Amino acid sequence: MVIYQTYNFLFFFFSFLATGDSFTSLHYNFRLGISTISSIVKETCKVLWDELHDEFIPTPNRQRWLQIEEKFREVCQFPHCVGAVDGKHIRIIKPPGTGSEFFNYKKYFSIVLMAIADAEYRFVAVDIGAYGRTNDSMIFKNSFMGRSVYNRRFDFPPPEPMPGTNGPPLPYVLVGDEAFQMAGNLIKPYASRGLDGKKQNFNNRLTRARRMVECTFGILVSKWRVFAKPIQLKIETVDEVVKCGVVLHNFLRTKEPTIERLTEDSELTSISTFGPRGSVAVSAMRDAFADYFCSDAGRFQWPD
Repeated sequence: MVIYQTYNFLFFFFSFLATGDSFTSLHYNFRLGISTISSIVKETCKVLWDELHDEFIPTPNRQRWLQIEEKFREVCQFPHCVGAVDGKHIRIIKPPGTGSEFFNYKKYFSIVLMAIADAEYRFVAVDIGAYGRTNDSMIFKNSFMGRSVYNRRFDFPPPEPMPGTNGPPLPYVLVGDEAFQMAGNLIKPYASRGLDGKKQNFNNRLTRARRMVECTFGILVSKWRVFAKPIQLKIETVDEVVKCGVVLHNFLRTKEPTIERLTEDSELTSISTFGPRGSVAVSAMRDAFADYFCSDAGRFQWPD
């Protein structure tokens, strides 16, 4: 009887994640009280995150960053890339008494899921729960993840010469879109106006790498349809649902990495694309990457 009830609860729980049905609908479908449903969802999400995150979203060390870089080099032809970063708005129903704290620039209520993804469509690090109304260029900078990048707290490998060259050494970097401020370990595309061939080539190569995080979000939403609808839960429970969805995503990508059709259409809204400028030194570092991609050693070789 206990085994049957456990199976029934798990079936109900995964139905909630996979469909995003309201608690009222689940109440009629599974003959469970709404307060019982709420407790099951919150507690199951917390247990799954606590049990799985150390294995499937561990804090990356230097060896892990090098493994990620190797895959980006193979798949995207972007050496020294250790991840693609982006943020998405997760729709919610307005929490009572919060005013406009969660009301974002797209005119709906949300929290922000900020993530770094690898080239195998898995989340490397996540930051969950920023208010939707927060200035988008500051969401990443103020997050624990962003502070780790800008203050160089992540254990990135030290700068090295690019493959096939003798120098100068270049850092290992994350790639992002225009919403992010460049730093010593984070670069973004050149502004779209007045691009010459070198800059356009760099933007194309960066886009190949950055689409990995877009596809990661796409797979997440296609699997767990709860993220395709406004989530009508207490805000602390929303955070638990997002954490659970992320860690289950990595679990499935690790166990069966090719089960989903890849898509960049995640149905989630990106953070806005107007970030502050980086320093002159960081811009020069980006120029060095662009020069390398136009060199004999770094030019993209199309497969036969």
